[in-house]
Amino acid sequence: MDFLELVKRRYSCRNYQPESVEQEKLDYIMECVRLAPSAVNRQPWRFRIIRSDEDRKKLCQCYSREWFATAPVVIIASILHDEEWVRSDGKHHGDIDIAIAVEHLCLAAAEQGVGTCWVCNFDAGRCKHLFGFGENEEPAVLIPLGYPADEHREKTRKPIGEIVR
Repeated sequence: MDFLELVKRRYSCRNYQPESVEQEKLDYIMECVRLAPSAVNRQPWRFRIIRSDEDRKKLCQCYSREWFATAPVVIIASILHDEEWVRSDGKHHGDIDIAIAVEHLCLAAAEQGVGTCWVCNFDAGRCKHLFGFGENEEPAVLIPLGYPADEHREKTRKPIGEIVR
């Protein structure tokens, strides 16, 4: 499959089959994440793979949506603020770097037939507390993973003329 087809295949999955994702596929996906670029190659990120029922229930305290609880695996992507690059004008690049890495994750998962969804609207403070993140580590994105139980939806996007100048 070419890259455009892969990008078209990836969508925000909001319902998952109960079967877990095979370790080989998770390893492949995380290797793609490991190779993601970052500002000055700092790689200011950590990824926690959450599989146990107990930890998934804890995550549901941070984001309590019925569909979210159907994911057999959730990855917590966090920014290590003491490792992120800061531009000379004070702009921190941790958010940019984590976004690149998470999209590598989502595209690699889509290639493997695994559904994902970006979840940023969660209680990051509670997540940090429940999972014992360090002072300079910020949980930034939750990424549920699993085999889709919903239908692929066509993407609605602005026409190219509205976004390219």
